[in-house]
Amino acid sequence: MIKILGFILTIAGAIALIMGILGIFGSMEVGINSWALIILGIVFFFAGIGLLKRRKDTDQID
Repeated sequence: MIKILGFILTIAGAIALIMGILGIFGSMEVGINSWALIILGIVFFFAGIGLLKRRKDTDQID
């Protein structure tokens, strides 16, 4: 379950980063501030990578 959440956060962060960078350089108009998208993209991307690095991926409670 943790790996799935990490994968989703990583993909969402990468998409937000790409949209933010395209918004800053004027290629794409987004609904919110481009800098906010970049900051959220960085946070989500690194949170997802951190979750993917975890060694244990079990749903069992000891």
